[in-house]
Amino acid sequence: MTRINKAACIGGGVIGGGWIARFLLAGIDVDVFDPHPEATRIVSEVLANAEKAYAMLTGAPLAPRGKLTFRETLEQAVADADWIQESVPERLDLKRKVLTEIDKAARPDALIGSSTSGLLPTDLQRDMRHPERLFVAHPYNPVYLLPLVEIVGGEKTSMETIQAAMERLPPIGMKGVHIAKEIEAFVGDRLLEALWREALWLIKDDICTVETLDDVIRYSFGLRWAQMGLFQTYRIAGGEAGMRHFLAQFGPALKWNWTKLMDVVDLDDALVEKIGQQSDEQADGLSIRELERIRDENLVGILQTLKGGHGGKGWGAGKLLKDFEEGLWARASGSKKLTDIAKPLRLIETKVSPAWVDYNGHMTEHRYLQVFGDTSDALLRLIGVDFAYVERGHSYYTVETHIRHLGEAKLGHAIHSTCQLLSADDKRLQVFHTIYETATGEAIATAEHMLLHVDAKAGKAAPAPEEVLSKIRPIAEAHAKLPVPDGVGRHVGQKR
Repeated sequence: MTRINKAACIGGGVIGGGWIARFLLAGIDVDVFDPHPEATRIVSEVLANAEKAYAMLTGAPLAPRGKLTFRETLEQAVADADWIQESVPERLDLKRKVLTEIDKAARPDALIGSSTSGLLPTDLQRDMRHPERLFVAHPYNPVYLLPLVEIVGGEKTSMETIQAAMERLPPIGMKGVHIAKEIEAFVGDRLLEALWREALWLIKDDICTVETLDDVIRYSFGLRWAQMGLFQTYRIAGGEAGMRHFLAQFGPALKWNWTKLMDVVDLDDALVEKIGQQSDEQADGLSIRELERIRDENLVGILQTLKGGHGGKGWGAGKLLKDFEEGLWARASGSKKLTDIAKPLRLIETKVSPAWVDYNGHMTEHRYLQVFGDTSDALLRLIGVDFAYVERGHSYYTVETHIRHLGEAKLGHAIHSTCQLLSADDKRLQVFHTIYETATGEAIATAEHMLLHVDAKAGKAAPAPEEVLSKIRPIAEAHAKLPVPDGVGRHVGQKR
């Protein structure tokens, strides 16, 4: 799959900063140009929030963070980039000017995306020498967590450009949707505009407060939309007869005078003040950065839940996250070589994130098991038991576990794990994992596991194939020469 090698971001505000974080955390170097005097601070704060969110989002090994460089000129920023993302304020004259400057300075093969929320790409590309490579790449905030990008071409945009843009998004964990015809506000913002317009009337007419309106959304259909969208939700509402029955039953309601959708509310000073005051009360003293962190934690939880949906296959945005993680694991496995098997294998490097700690600020019990499980998975990938192997119907299952808690992993601590292979035969792997605090080298916990090779289709143990056993033997032979770790064979409650 084609990847982005070098990105440039012109504009580093809320959306531009989100793009910068998305690229950097995918391991892509980013050059930035933004003349705003606070650009460096704003981007650094967005990036800090993004890193916290990713630590909660996935345990897969992220690529080393890309290099962030602020440039003094637009020309310097775009010179070597193969994907250039423009995210300047939403003014046609400004965007057209900036995009034309990008077009003059960029490499001939560079893709140029605009983060506009509604300006037409045909209007944006009017003065460009190479308008065929300009497209709208409209993301959603926060860009580093919400994966959707609306890809919209103008009259002069080539289909090759659209296809190239769509292909480069999955490796950074994003989903491109091609909007077939350019239209003001595209698709997502058109839907939001309709809801927003009706919401403003409900507040103006004192039907409810902004908090009540938000509660109506987040406690009801917002939950449905998060995982099924609109039409699939209504298909279910139609019962066994499906969408046709739903439309027959509820279609006539569209003619009822329920909505003020075609009426534009007057956003006068009084209404602005009413909404502003109610919004302040709803925030209850929380700062914007605090609200962003709460939002990110909630989004991570939803994405993680969706990742486990549909029988573990993933659903909606969760399936996209699952596929993204599989790519991360595959890249990590390809880069990890068995260069030193004469000592326990160092397999997992991570940090204790806010989502991993209890009320004492210590890592919770089930997170230890998660790290130990990730360590076992990393070993299996080294011996060829990867996603493709599992899809063919075979795997190793953990059938016995014993964990010892020796120390405390605390919020923000860097930790790593090692694996010593105690014994192996054609069906079993006996492993001993240790979690260390990286800074001190202190052993925090150990786990002894017995893994059994199984034929998943037959539902029973089966010998591993020679392609796997041949990778196990040299590790087993090397580790047989190591001292037996303290704690091997212990049972719960055994005296030291």
